[in-house]
Amino acid sequence: MQPTRARQLLDQYRAALVDDVLPFWMRHSIDEQHGGYLNCLDRQGQPYDDTKSGWLLARQIWMFSVLYCQLEARPEWLRTAQHGYQFMRAHGYNREGRMYFGLARDGRPLRLRRYLYTETFGVIACAAYALAASDEAALAQARRTYRLVLRLREPGQLPPKFIPETWQAQALAMPMILLATTQELRAAEAAVGRPPDPLYAQVADAAVTAITQQFWRPESRTLLETVGPQGETLDGPVGRCVNPGHSIECAWFLLHEAQARGDADLRATALAILDGALARGWDAEHGGLLSFVDAEGRPPAQVEWDMKYWWPHTEALYATLLAHQLTGESRYLAWFETLHDWTWRHFPDAAYGEWYGYLHRDGTVALDCKGSAFKGCFHVPRALWLCG
Repeated sequence: MQPTRARQLLDQYRAALVDDVLPFWMRHSIDEQHGGYLNCLDRQGQPYDDTKSGWLLARQIWMFSVLYCQLEARPEWLRTAQHGYQFMRAHGYNREGRMYFGLARDGRPLRLRRYLYTETFGVIACAAYALAASDEAALAQARRTYRLVLRLREPGQLPPKFIPETWQAQALAMPMILLATTQELRAAEAAVGRPPDPLYAQVADAAVTAITQQFWRPESRTLLETVGPQGETLDGPVGRCVNPGHSIECAWFLLHEAQARGDADLRATALAILDGALARGWDAEHGGLLSFVDAEGRPPAQVEWDMKYWWPHTEALYATLLAHQLTGESRYLAWFETLHDWTWRHFPDAAYGEWYGYLHRDGTVALDCKGSAFKGCFHVPRALWLCG
């Protein structure tokens, strides 16, 4: 990348992060009355539902904590992180240490899901906040929740999603999120001088092995979303489902791991996963990344398969830029520029700030809300920070 272009992009991404996206969430999401953050915000930032999401609460704590530590030590960023952390500590956990998926505005629990994703985001929130606030208790909480997640992953600890006598499967999302969570906790403990826990290497190794040996199909450059217990290919649409956004996100997690280990083979696999996801996911007719595709080109099971979501595009911006940085290959820079052009033409809202999350296939806005039960202060600012 030419220095002039690099500086232009750096300025663009930094300005969008610091002058637009973060101020939007600080103005509109902070609940001064009850604590925590409001998630469901309309185009102008007004709440349309006061239900609070456990995993978006944790993600926003993580985001402001990380930016305080790694971008700029702005007191208002630390206060924002602390505001969410105090609410999460007071209301986010049940007696067993599980984290609620949904909370009422005042913190009363609404929903506890069988999935463990809220807990994994709770781990990284506490780990990042511990560094930002020099809070050892937060780091201890991160370690406790991390070990709880690993225990609950054991067979029989949680009710099965399907009838095990007739259907057994595993999802890519779990080893992917365990790898990312382990990387965050490992880095946080290293930052405070703690010796590496052998458990982290075990979990990371198991996650990498599952992704690369059970979900990855190198002959077709396909990372499947769901496979059998031993990595078997399942019949039907579920077994053929590819989520390009997940594949791209998984690729950059693997690139980080390969870089940390100095593992050239793992880096090559991660790049191949990225290549396959971009090739399968890019919409040649309208541009942008499709939400779901069928590995054999058959009709996807998801009716929203052709929508353009915000988060796969933010993942792809960073993944392609990272791949270019690590390899120097011009094709990744070309992909980044293509993704950058489409993303910045369609997602940012110049009138009211922040980014749209849900577009039709042609790039027109499907829902103009800025926050939902799934879209919060996470993917957009994370990508702006990482790319910048």
